[in-house]
Amino acid sequence: MAEDGDEDLDEGNPPDFRVVRPYPDPRELRQNLHMTQEEFARAFGINVWTLREWEQKKAEPEGPARTLLRVIERNPDVVRQAVSGR
Repeated sequence: MAEDGDEDLDEGNPPDFRVVRPYPDPRELRQNLHMTQEEFARAFGINVWTLREWEQKKAEPEGPARTLLRVIERNPDVVRQAVSGR
């Protein structure tokens, strides 16, 4: 216990922390679909440079892009059809 009555985080075993994103990891998603960056970007209407930025953690998807990634994760064929106009 710390002097202020709060528990010190460095006492005992540290808790396991895990990052939970409100959207699927773009790289994992693409790899699970066995696609190159170019194939993934073309199939789902994403700029390949944007995809690369997301995968390199230089930028994060926002708003509609997060939703798009969640839909791709659940049903990639529906997104492909919508993007291709079929």
